[in-house]
Amino acid sequence: MAGQVLVGTDGSESSLEAVAAAAREARLRGVDLEIVHAFIWPLVKAPTAAAPISQPTSRLRDQADEIVAAAVEHARVAEPQLSAIRGEVVTGEPLTILAARSREASLVVVGSRGLGGFTGLLIGSVAVHLAAHAHCPVLVLRGRAAAEGPVAVAVDGSGDAQVAVDEAFAHAARRATGLLAVQVWSTWTGPGREWPGDMAPLVFDVDKLREECERTLADAVAPGHARHPDVAVEERVVEGRARPVLIEASGEAQLMVVGARGLGGFTGLLLGSVSQALLQHADCPVLVVRRSPEGTEGTEGTEGTEGA
Repeated sequence: MAGQVLVGTDGSESSLEAVAAAAREARLRGVDLEIVHAFIWPLVKAPTAAAPISQPTSRLRDQADEIVAAAVEHARVAEPQLSAIRGEVVTGEPLTILAARSREASLVVVGSRGLGGFTGLLIGSVAVHLAAHAHCPVLVLRGRAAAEGPVAVAVDGSGDAQVAVDEAFAHAARRATGLLAVQVWSTWTGPGREWPGDMAPLVFDVDKLREECERTLADAVAPGHARHPDVAVEERVVEGRARPVLIEASGEAQLMVVGARGLGGFTGLLLGSVSQALLQHADCPVLVVRRSPEGTEGTEGTEGTEGA
């Protein structure tokens, strides 16, 4: 998908980190960077211009402009070679604005927490909402910002996972790094499917389960490797539970790519348990991707053994 990289800013340290990361992504992709600050006060009839005897808080519009100007300058300092940077103050609620503008973007970047987050929460509401509702991949900055290490991706045989593998290859190629593709298996689960409750099936073949997962993983990475032969690939089949296994894998990666939902998710959920767990606990930034609403593999998407 051709389109700008979109990033929201609220003046917080987390959002400025997101601006710098978005600037890097825009440079790597060769596209424009769009920085947006959602300005909600006109919707609640708050004054936006300073009256002669008003308090500093009445300069809300000026402050919004200052937030955007600071973010644009931050992007220029972070990526001096990136010339196409647009900053805009938009009237509206942040979640609505960013989700709507994601229709025209190739990527949305947000910090894990902003100024509006509650103390103690691991991830902010904007990040969770966009991961579930954006029309393009969403990069959420969390954990450490590792400059080295592979791009990791979860595989489970689902459509979202396959699109995610394709996107992970593209990111690895742009970053000139390797790809770590992880398939999780267990006697409690077949590839991408969890047995009900705590009961294993009465009859199962452990070797066959593992071989099936190895085959699923090899089939998933083959198309991307053909398109990006210079990307070194490590295929890792791990016995265990998907969430802890993938969180551990994120500790050695510079980026974790995961699908919005995998095979084990409940129908109707926009964000599965594995993607939510990674958004909350991964040790590196997380890219959440999904297939297009029509079910075509338009841009990106993944998930690893959803529900495990």
